[in-house]
Formats: sequence, C-alpha cells, structure tokens
Amino acid sequence: MAEPISPGPSAASRADPTVRQSRLSWPLSPDPVVVKYFDAPETPYSAGHRGVDLAAVPGQEVLAAEAGVVVFAGPVAGRPVISVDHDGGLRTTYEPVAPKVAVGDQVYRGQVLGTVLPGHPGCSVAACLHWGVRRGEEYADPLALVGEVGEYRLKPWGGGS
Repeated sequence: MAEPISPGPSAASRADPTVRQSRLSWPLSPDPVVVKYFDAPETPYSAGHRGVDLAAVPGQEVLAAEAGVVVFAGPVAGRPVISVDHDGGLRTTYEPVAPKVAVGDQVYRGQVLGTVLPGHPGCSVAACLHWGVRRGEEYADPLALVGEVGEYRLKPWGGGS
C-alpha cells in the first residue's frame, strides 16, 4: 500500500503556519457539487468509482488542479480525456472534456484545460466532470486533496459475530 498523499507546504503556509493550502485546487469554478463520490476498488480490476463526478454545465471551463505537464489528450472508450502529471508522482484525469491543450503542454494551477461535454454515463444533472487522481497505480480520493471530506462507508470486519 502506498503512503498517504499529503499536501506540500505553500509559500503562504511557510510564512504563516495557520494558513494551509490544499495539494490540489478544484477543477471547476465555483466549487462544484459532488454528484458521485470516490469508491476505491477492492483490487486493481474490481468494481469501484475511481474518482468523483462533479456537477457542471456543458461548455464550462475545466481547470488544471495543479501545475504539471499534459501527458494525454484524446479519446478513451469514445470519451475525450485529459491527463496531467504533477510533481510528487500524482496524475489527474478529467473527462469528458473538449481539450484546449495538447500532449507536452506545461500547465499551471487554474489554467483552462478544456470545456466540459455532456454525456458522462450515470450523470444525473446537465453535465458531469469525472475527476480522478492517481499516485503511480493507486487511485486516490480527489476530495481529500482539496481539503474536503468524502463519503465514507464502514465495512464489516468479517470472521464471526
């Protein structure tokens, strides 16, 4: 199991220890409503929800959650996806997004990556942005990295009553 992902110190937090900057910023502005929460899979190939779905408006700008380099901008299973690598081994993904960036582009925190497209499967509102985060091959809850608390479910310990 990988070590927990923790935010690094920002210039503001180094100058004032009472100020804490989140590791990632929201990919939509204003801060969006979460339509579907992260649900870590039991194994790399089992069912789960490997990100969060955020309520959006078709055509809404999608913002880079942190500075990095675009490593993918194209279709996956017929849906347009953008992936950005960040310092510390993090990779963020955004879908479905009409890209305004290309592979190899350096992006900064808050830069427009593209615009939200309608049609994300299971979306219960006009449009959803699926936002995922990985460190290496392990998926992480994006909400934990923006300082939000996700939805947690207790699971039985098993083995007897």
